[in-house]
Amino acid sequence: MRRAVPLAVAAAVLATTGCGGNNVTYSLAKTRACLRGQGVKVTAVPRSDFVASTATGGSFRARLDSGNFVTMVFGETDDDAGQIEKAYERFAFPNIRQGLADVLRTNHNAIMLWHEHPEPVDESTVLGCLK
Repeated sequence: MRRAVPLAVAAAVLATTGCGGNNVTYSLAKTRACLRGQGVKVTAVPRSDFVASTATGGSFRARLDSGNFVTMVFGETDDDAGQIEKAYERFAFPNIRQGLADVLRTNHNAIMLWHEHPEPVDESTVLGCLK
């Protein structure tokens, strides 16, 4: 009986930390609507962004009041998002690859590619609108 309690606690911790079935899927439509509700200007991604324009879950660009913008790209699954992130890394120009980690973020099935390092308020606005 003593061994069962620590195992049950360990299983509960794993379940709440993302292991074992944490299936968060963000919606492009809900995220876009939230950002618009915050006064963020939302537009289509340029066709030149091949990765975003072919994403399985869609994409859009959000321009914040600071002047910075973020390309929001959605995979249908977390695995799709991982592939999209790898595509950005693969297609980045050599002079950009080194700084890409500073502007490329993945959160479950959502990928955020910032134009420049985001200010905390901008990043908070975007993350708060992931729905």
